[in-house]
Amino acid sequence: MLQKRKTEVYALGQHISMSVHKARRVIDQIRGRSYEETLIILELMPYRACYPIFKLVYSAAANASYILGSDESSLYITKAEVNEGPTVKRLKLRARGRSYPIKRPTCHITIVMEDIFLNEYKCTNIKWKKTNFIRERGNIK
Repeated sequence: MLQKRKTEVYALGQHISMSVHKARRVIDQIRGRSYEETLIILELMPYRACYPIFKLVYSAAANASYILGSDESSLYITKAEVNEGPTVKRLKLRARGRSYPIKRPTCHITIVMEDIFLNEYKCTNIKWKKTNFIRERGNIK
């Protein structure tokens, strides 16, 4: 009997104080790449969004080694997405009793990793009945 094996792990970062557009600029560069190549790219890119994404990729790899028991060299990023989070709204006080709104956008980042060498299905122990085994050998009709 074939059972579906879990081959994907993910890391989720919520309420990261950063614009969605700035995070997507970095996420588009690492989508579909291997784990080691992603770390090198994130260390060398000059954007502020690289540090929280680096932490999420590192966390997803740690989840993969713990849950799946896989090696970091066989991991690659299957899905990386950035969604808009809630906007933090403040008021900046100005002269003559006026105020201007300040909007601080947040985002949610999801990194999904998969192991190349894990099969999607695993075979469980099949329990044969004695009659089926005898019939297959041709002893009993």
